[in-house]
Amino acid sequence: MVWATVLLASGSVSAGEERQLFNVVLFVIDDLGQRDLGCYGSTFYRTPHIDRLAREGIRFTDFYAVCPVCSPTRVSILTGQYPQRWNITDWIPGRKDQPDQRLQRPSIRTELPLEAVTIAEVLKRRGYVTAHIGKWHLGGKGFGPKEQGFDINVAGDETGTPRSYFAPFRNKGGVMPGLEEAPEGEYLTDRLAAEAVRFISAHKDRPFFLYLPHYAVHTPLRAPAERIRRYPNQPRPGTQSNPVYAAMVESMDDAVGQVLQALADYRLADKTVVLFTSDNGGLATREGGPTGATYNGPLRAGKGFLYEGGVRVPLIIRWPGRGKPGTTCAEVACSNDLFDTILDAAGGRQPPDPPTDGRSLFPLLDGKPLSERAIYWHYPHYANQGSRPGGAIRRGRYKLVEDYETGRHELYDLSRDLSEEKNLATEQPDLVRQLASELEKWRQQVDARMPRPNPQYRPHPPDANGTITLPARTALIHGQQWRFEPLPHQESLGHWVQTGDSASWDFTAIQPGRFRLELVYGCHSNAAGASVEVSLDSWRQQHTLQATAGTHDYQPHVVGELKVDQPGRHTLTLKLVRPPSRPLVELRSIVLRPVKDGGR
Repeated sequence: MVWATVLLASGSVSAGEERQLFNVVLFVIDDLGQRDLGCYGSTFYRTPHIDRLAREGIRFTDFYAVCPVCSPTRVSILTGQYPQRWNITDWIPGRKDQPDQRLQRPSIRTELPLEAVTIAEVLKRRGYVTAHIGKWHLGGKGFGPKEQGFDINVAGDETGTPRSYFAPFRNKGGVMPGLEEAPEGEYLTDRLAAEAVRFISAHKDRPFFLYLPHYAVHTPLRAPAERIRRYPNQPRPGTQSNPVYAAMVESMDDAVGQVLQALADYRLADKTVVLFTSDNGGLATREGGPTGATYNGPLRAGKGFLYEGGVRVPLIIRWPGRGKPGTTCAEVACSNDLFDTILDAAGGRQPPDPPTDGRSLFPLLDGKPLSERAIYWHYPHYANQGSRPGGAIRRGRYKLVEDYETGRHELYDLSRDLSEEKNLATEQPDLVRQLASELEKWRQQVDARMPRPNPQYRPHPPDANGTITLPARTALIHGQQWRFEPLPHQESLGHWVQTGDSASWDFTAIQPGRFRLELVYGCHSNAAGASVEVSLDSWRQQHTLQATAGTHDYQPHVVGELKVDQPGRHTLTLKLVRPPSRPLVELRSIVLRPVKDGGR
């Protein structure tokens, strides 16, 4: 193998230090939750190869994707810059606006522009052979991996999901590049591993950069039947128990193991820096099936949300000769940092390397702390998973989340409240103002585009029978602790602990009329007796909560009748008057059923 040492004049290592150029292998797994790995606490999924990688390297506990969905995070990994600078803030091409949205999303670019300098382009200039094997999702013809510095591209195109998880790897839209020939029934994850091993074998005698962004474990959930049978077919809400997803995780882990074994077989393990991460948190909503694809607890929510379950992801770095194997690092870092970290493996930062928003994590491997800095999120979109436009900032132990629809802020102390249970915004208003101001200044610096009022806004029109349904996911929260619980077995308004918390819903009446109002909720017996007030214009009615068979046993409860005097948009408000002794209540929806003259 052709190896060299370089005299570093800049970068995170000391000036004048000689250091070997390393190969780099970067795994990016699609939709993998941080807690989906054994080394991060999972007892259901089987990930022995990744767990071994963690034992041999450094595992980061507070590492973040800069977006809760895929394409923007991939931009940050490849460029080292916040994706807002390139106006890629959603998965490409993004979810279209819908009439029930209060805000209209800003338009986004549908490809990473060619003027963006990728890590592959920088490494190629330094003599590396570069390969992209897996998911691209940053543009189609003319904007693919080969136009962005990769010598080899296998499977990467404009699609965000595989054309097929089983061969033939094609659909009506075309065939996956480089996979035109494949034995019938071959599994995509296995094939990508084989392609990676083939690349390593062919280029073992020169420096290489292998970027391996697997399509797994993204939906549709598909895995070989023999692997699915290894797991009990008893998925349970609020747990890691989906057998198909488990089989996908195991297959992905096997694929990682094949690549690591190839490095060992060709005696490259001590000459190769290996990085393992994912592009966003695990998919925990109904989009992943009746019980969700996975469960991210104790992290809140999942993919699509700015809470920890949506953005806190794994990072493992195995760097030969650096760091104590099997240790953890609690430094707050993000996907922007991978660019400069990889540069350090390839000789450090050198002109004319592009500016980045990240910094190398190399010093952390030797236990040297980095100065505190903030990291930011800006997601001005309505996600398929049910979240709404918002932004966030983490500085030190505190994280602020901003709702773009209402301007409401949530503040969490992650050192004490990893699950983001207690909103501290009213207790620390000065800190809220400070962090909100910093977040706004950052948005201006990166030219982040904001959503605007939707001129076609038409919320919750009646169905064919005249019934108006107001689901929990569309509620505007006006208090401190109420929150939308997005998991499939909940999809409810929960955390009933604060007197005066309220939520409101806009709806559209086609014509005047009388309605019977029902609250659909689940209430544990220990929470019965609490009370809420429902109001619409001058109409007000209190309701005492009644016990159901359990918190998730959602039953309709009639509150009373109200009259809508005129067609058009109206706003209904629900307020917590007396909290329950224990917060074991979840509201699934509010239903307005038309009352016909002369009867119900």
